[in-house]
Amino acid sequence: MSENINRRDVMGIAFGACAAVGGVFALAGMKKAWDPLPSVQAAGTTTVDISTAEANVLYTEKWRGKPVFILKKTPEMVAASSDVVKKRDLVIGDNHYMICIGLCTHLGCIPSYDPKATANEAFLCACHGATYDQAGINTKAPAPLPMLIPPFKLENGKIILGEEGPEYKKMKADGVLGETPLQA
Repeated sequence: MSENINRRDVMGIAFGACAAVGGVFALAGMKKAWDPLPSVQAAGTTTVDISTAEANVLYTEKWRGKPVFILKKTPEMVAASSDVVKKRDLVIGDNHYMICIGLCTHLGCIPSYDPKATANEAFLCACHGATYDQAGINTKAPAPLPMLIPPFKLENGKIILGEEGPEYKKMKADGVLGETPLQA
């Protein structure tokens, strides 16, 4: 190292040190801005009591700003279901439930439910005519995918939306969450 450190070198070292400290604070601020707000984290889960659910009545809950459809199926609905449909069912005792995010996978419209419609046309997206069956599987274009199944966990007769429980993980392993097209 040179014995002749002049004033310009000292100023350069000081400026470099200040820039490095400023860069660290800037990165910390950006990370804080990217983290979800506490209100968003608190809204990450929603608890739904399904103990009083009636068969063939669609219940809509709000989870992370999206509608979630919960439908308790009648024994006739279950008997008429294919194996693919039954894999998408949430089974609690003798009861079968359909649970899915209630948004059309075409353009994000909210399909309507008709309890008197045929099993293959239970949900209709009126915007473009897409239909879904009683398991949320798309049965008529333009919807490219089944309605998505949100992460859920069962606890004491309640569904906790936003947490992955063993039932959800099994559906994930079976590939029926709606992220890919299903074969009926």
